[in-house]
Amino acid sequence: MTRTVSAAAPTVDDATAERLAAALRCATVSREDRTETDPAEFDRLTTHLEHCFPLVHTHLECETFGHSRLYRWAGASAGTGSAEQVSAILLAHMDVVPVDDESGWTHPPFAGVVDDEFIWGRGAIDDKSRVMAILEAVEGALEAGVRPRGTVYLAFGHDEEVFGEGGAGRMSARLRDAGVRAELLIDEGGVITTGVAAGVAQPVATIMVGEKGFATVRLSVSAVGGHSSMPGRQTAVGQLARAVARIQDHPFPLRLTPVTLDMLARLRSVVSEPRRTLLGAVGWAGPAVARVLAAQPTTEALVRTTTAPTMIRGGVKPNVLPQRAEAYVNFRILPGDSVADVLTHCRRVVRDKHISIELSGTASEPSPDPAAGPAFELIADLTREVVPGVAVTVGIVPGATDARYYDDLAATRCNFAPIILTAADLARIHGTDERISRANYARLITFNRLLIDHLAQS
Repeated sequence: MTRTVSAAAPTVDDATAERLAAALRCATVSREDRTETDPAEFDRLTTHLEHCFPLVHTHLECETFGHSRLYRWAGASAGTGSAEQVSAILLAHMDVVPVDDESGWTHPPFAGVVDDEFIWGRGAIDDKSRVMAILEAVEGALEAGVRPRGTVYLAFGHDEEVFGEGGAGRMSARLRDAGVRAELLIDEGGVITTGVAAGVAQPVATIMVGEKGFATVRLSVSAVGGHSSMPGRQTAVGQLARAVARIQDHPFPLRLTPVTLDMLARLRSVVSEPRRTLLGAVGWAGPAVARVLAAQPTTEALVRTTTAPTMIRGGVKPNVLPQRAEAYVNFRILPGDSVADVLTHCRRVVRDKHISIELSGTASEPSPDPAAGPAFELIADLTREVVPGVAVTVGIVPGATDARYYDDLAATRCNFAPIILTAADLARIHGTDERISRANYARLITFNRLLIDHLAQS
């Protein structure tokens, strides 16, 4: 089977594009209520993967965890057991988020349409393109007789969009029990942006080296109720609204973490004035730099634990005093803060003993001490090879990825894909008209193949 990627003008041939499009036609939607997830769509995707990549499924071991798939590609000099040399763990996920409103899409979200420029569909960026690109690269390497010196694992989760416990949680535990310690871990997260970083003319590759934590806090209050014609001084809804306002009006303090300082140092040479001068003075002007970053939501996430009230409800009728009201506030936690700090902060700023404050659902701590690991420069060099002239820096994922389950299993963690996106493209992720260009898909495949070739030589 011919697998064609053009390096001169990045693109993929129709057959390669169609293989991705067929994967996008599998509506592998993860839902909070697991009973609403359709297992038949995941079975369809499994059948498609086994059909498209016969060498992968002949030469690699595959262990399943529900619909998640853990592949082991034994290295030429890998060893066995606790002595096994593991070069890399490559993560991606096969599930996607639901579509709220299909009417705004240019093509139906699960139609998998291919045109001259794009491959359209839910999951085109997040994250089936990475699943398929990794497999395309491995299949091509097997066809060429390439084999990594150390073992490589491919771990494809089925429930990343609903916290990943059944997929990444179980697969990472399996690797931990086997004593696996890899040189490199790669997952989704950072990309190459153009026209997004203020004061930078060239494309910027942000290779994320960790992620923020997350927690959702539930606030609730009870009251006697009654008729709205005879209210007390404060209703349950009013009391709750005041508590939410206090939390929103008293955010966590601004703080420059080591990974953010590293990011700014790496960008200084490509930033225009006056930002370049400001970054040069970050040692004594840190608070001013933090305030500049906090001026935009996209960069405020770099300098504080963010606060986002997301849901509030209470009452049953306009003329009835509510007996109960509740609200939910989502926090994305900066390294150095913790889930416990979030609860302490909420109780301190609310200052109301009648408001119950507790965690709701799954919570996750931020990456401990995220920093560029020993293999970071390898990923940076491969990125420059795929996209010449790109500026490379570090960063931290503002959301949550499956990689958090594997943090202790690799010396270097990189959340990154070498695809070039504008601000408008970024809005398509989890949004309307998700798509990936043929050029970006070619970059993904090329990047993974270059990585495999390096692992075969090292």
